[in-house]
Amino acid sequence: MAQLNLTLVIFLSLLFSILATPVEPSTLTRHKNSQTMTYIESSCNGTLYPNLCIRCLAQYVKSTINSPQHLAQYALSVSLSRALHTRVYLLKVAKELKAIKNSKREYQIVQDCVNQITDSVNQISQAMKELRKLNKRESTIDDNMLWHISNVETWVSTALTDASSCVYSFPGNRMSKRAAAIKVKAMDVAEHTSNALFLFHKYASRYQKAATRTTKKP
Repeated sequence: MAQLNLTLVIFLSLLFSILATPVEPSTLTRHKNSQTMTYIESSCNGTLYPNLCIRCLAQYVKSTINSPQHLAQYALSVSLSRALHTRVYLLKVAKELKAIKNSKREYQIVQDCVNQITDSVNQISQAMKELRKLNKRESTIDDNMLWHISNVETWVSTALTDASSCVYSFPGNRMSKRAAAIKVKAMDVAEHTSNALFLFHKYASRYQKAATRTTKKP
């Protein structure tokens, strides 16, 4: 009986020890995440803002990212999120300025930015919808597919132009804290959108090349 009790004590001690030990991610998961990060880093190298690109896509490291299509999709999602966030901020500032006397000029600049960032939101949203249509047609490379590609490129380029226009609405270094904050947020949208456009070009290029080869065939 004493031996049985001793065995039971040892068993329970081992059980509690196992339960108390933190569960580490599996080697396979760590390896997969490492591979994904390497892929993200190499893909972001050609963008204008590689560090920003890596940071924004790193949040998806546990998701399935193994193709240019995934990168373009996630990059556009981040760009849309930043544009929506900036739009909310601009609407708040515009409302505050409207209630302040002698702020008509600044209010008009901010209101123009609201319109520009709202356009960016709409353009990026349209581009994401078009990208989903494009993904369904991957097996068929034809003029219709190239039309979808052209639409996405046009809309994302326009979104980038709109965000950049908001940035350039505040020239010079002598700005109020409010104006400086708006410029930073608009620049953030422009930089994310620039990276998204590059990654989409990378995704679309193989289909454009394939279509060119098909056209050249006798």
